Amino acid sequence: MIPTKGKKKWMQLPRDVVVGPDVIYDLKDICNDLKLRKGAFIVTGENTKKIAGDIVNDLLEECGFDPVIAASKEASMEEVNKIVSKAKEANSSYLIGVGSGKSIDVAKLAATQLDLPFISMPTAASHDGIVSSRASIHDKGKKCSIEVNAPIAVIADTEIIKCAPYRLLAAGCGDIISNYTAVLDWELAHRLRNEPFSEYAAALSRMTAQILMDSPGDIKPDLESSVRIVVKALVSSGVAMSIAGSSRPASGSEHMFSHALDMVAPRPALHGEQCGVGTIMMMYLHGGDWRKIKDCLDIIGAPTTASDLGIEDRYILEALLVAHKIRPERYTILGAGLTPDAAEKVARLTKVIT
Repeated sequence: MIPTKGKKKWMQLPRDVVVGPDVIYDLKDICNDLKLRKGAFIVTGENTKKIAGDIVNDLLEECGFDPVIAASKEASMEEVNKIVSKAKEANSSYLIGVGSGKSIDVAKLAATQLDLPFISMPTAASHDGIVSSRASIHDKGKKCSIEVNAPIAVIADTEIIKCAPYRLLAAGCGDIISNYTAVLDWELAHRLRNEPFSEYAAALSRMTAQILMDSPGDIKPDLESSVRIVVKALVSSGVAMSIAGSSRPASGSEHMFSHALDMVAPRPALHGEQCGVGTIMMMYLHGGDWRKIKDCLDIIGAPTTASDLGIEDRYILEALLVAHKIRPERYTILGAGLTPDAAEKVARLTKVIT
């Protein structure tokens, strides 16, 4: 991990960010630019292997880079440990995560434990984990957000991502828009708890969300241009977190709500979808324009209610009541927690529940 002492601040940022149609075929040039050649270890999913993993493997074989490919089933510590062992056996010199999120998180954490460079190659744009220095991993029945090294490069082929279900892209928009309440929570913690605050990181995070809020109608299914907008916004969110040295610019009370929902709901929705719904309610608590958030998500086609999420109202209320316990060290608008009456009030007034 990056050391920090006193007033020193180290920022990890991707060296190469390549976004556009068919950029997967630029892999050789990117690896050469990064001085990464032999010893590639590809981590992908069972489905994403067919979509892009095999292409990456073939491209690297043609270059003589001696790749090894492994399919990861889930984002768990067990899978991370398996990848670490296999990469050691293969004497790998760098890892490439090819997938919609889980494979990237596994590869990211494995690369950090091995102290090796990591390249992120998303096949969907469903959350900002494609570029962030955090990995969401299940460990002993709990979902943990673990600090990791940021990717040395991000290669986002918009033609491949365009073919992913539109629901994933809409979820990515929910994750981006949630930057609004994340920054508000961060400002609140700065004022009330004197928590370190970065104006630059906060401004970049807000601007990223504002791009979507200004033109939600530009995000549509099967459009490469829509994918490009969302991917660039997700990259910006990741950069904001790297500048801040924490996930504060893009993760606040709305993310705590989402993680709580993962714990209490029998069938949680996508992370970005839940964050979007959480942002509506948290913006209400902040006294902001929650209706504009809701309207924007509606236009994009992202969930705005419990029904849209496929989650019963009672689990929304339960998540609201326990969300403040998810990261107790992180001060947010939730403070010491909502009362049952307050939780029901915010959920009903914002029409998240009926």
